[in-house]
Amino acid sequence: MALDAHAADNLRYIRETMERAGSFTAVPGWGGVAIGVTAVAAAIVAARQGTPRAWLGTWLIEALLAMGIVGAAAVRKARQAKMPLLSGPGRKFALSFAPPLLVGALLTAALFAAGFARVLPGMWLLLYGTAVVTGGAFSVRVVPMMGLCIMCAGAAALFAPAWWGNWFMAAGFGGLQIIFGLVIAKRYGG
Repeated sequence: MALDAHAADNLRYIRETMERAGSFTAVPGWGGVAIGVTAVAAAIVAARQGTPRAWLGTWLIEALLAMGIVGAAAVRKARQAKMPLLSGPGRKFALSFAPPLLVGALLTAALFAAGFARVLPGMWLLLYGTAVVTGGAFSVRVVPMMGLCIMCAGAAALFAPAWWGNWFMAAGFGGLQIIFGLVIAKRYGG
């Protein structure tokens, strides 16, 4: 093997090792702020719905909107940083983040069908917080911290009166996302 080919192989190996060991910094701070704002709006709209099905529909629309916002913001931030979104730490982040969200979707369908809509706000906050903590293990330190705070809001929501659910979600999905989004945007480049 030629010396330059061997050196290129070594550099590729070193680069790939560093990518796998690095942290995922494409968590979008401004995207977090945006989904926090839409979550506060969704809480206001959901609180005015006359049926549990309409309430659930409001929050499902919000979830889809939030996924679109954060997906687009993460792609934009990764491109600006000239780093691949789904290689190394980004892939680990996604693979750790997704399972709690999938569990949340399945439990939502089962619990709502069984008439347990009152526990959904706490469950959603707990599972989203769990997703942020587990995905955040491959990110900067403030990300898992945000997840822990959201989990605390979820734990409180489980044991609070049912009508407080929207306000816990406004606080967790809204307020905490906005606060931590601003910190991420300021300290980690948008």
